[in-house]
Amino acid sequence: MAKYSREHKVSSQTQAEAMKIARGTQRPGQTKEQTKLIAQGIQKGIDQYKKQYKIKVRELDKRLKKAAQQQGTAQAETQESVIHKQSKLAWVLLVLSWVGFTAYIVLR
Repeated sequence: MAKYSREHKVSSQTQAEAMKIARGTQRPGQTKEQTKLIAQGIQKGIDQYKKQYKIKVRELDKRLKKAAQQQGTAQAETQESVIHKQSKLAWVLLVLSWVGFTAYIVLR
């Protein structure tokens, strides 16, 4: 047995919405069968719109995740280089302070 059936099941909310729209656009003298066919067409249109919307949302999520990963790696590289520069600065200041301290003691 297949896990998923090939037939696409439509939600009752979509069916009700399609029927409501079909009844709203119903012409005088139109039969119930014609209204049902129109409702089915509207229902297919709604389903297609939902599928396209889901695809767009999925693609947007993929782009956002990819951008976040790239930004995260860029931040990590930036943080490593900044830490490296800070440590050099700290050592230079330490050496200068000791040189200044010894010069003060010797010249006093």
